[in-house]
Amino acid sequence: MSEEESPVSTELRSAVVLVTGVMASGKSTVAGLLAGQLPRAAHVRGDTFRRMLVSGREELLPEETAEARAQMDLRRRITATVADAYADDNWTAVVQDIVIGEDLSRFVAEVRARPLYVVVLAPSIEAVRSREDTRPKTGYGVWTVEALDHSLRTHTPRIGLWLDTTKQTPQETVSAILADLPAALVTTESR
Repeated sequence: MSEEESPVSTELRSAVVLVTGVMASGKSTVAGLLAGQLPRAAHVRGDTFRRMLVSGREELLPEETAEARAQMDLRRRITATVADAYADDNWTAVVQDIVIGEDLSRFVAEVRARPLYVVVLAPSIEAVRSREDTRPKTGYGVWTVEALDHSLRTHTPRIGLWLDTTKQTPQETVSAILADLPAALVTTESR
């Protein structure tokens, strides 16, 4: 271990860390800050793979179509493949995406790299609504904050570290993740 590496960053070497939650829960900010605190890390944005679809793209809506589901599954598989490639080359892949409901179990099964850590950001509905109102992009269209939060809290397996980040700054959230990293570890029993 080099002088610059902490025991936590050593533990995260060649690992995948998924940071997930609903839209406007702080995923991109937290994932970027977390990656920036590690000696060799890549910030893998799952939404990048959705945006690569130039024609024929179907968004995943509350009334999901077979094509939209197939595209979401493709996005998830590509994200897992990219994360594995970084981990295989001794990087920490900090993945940021909306991976909730049964998609979380599927993603965990698709990532080959171990260790794999899952962090679920779960701020209150009010906090998400406030964050959505203050950011330049809009994530919610036909979805409501309440519907996505309901899916997160009732249909998402309790895998990894779940954090109520309602009253935390992004840096406080990163500190909480690093302080409780063992709780985020996905084991055979938690899959």
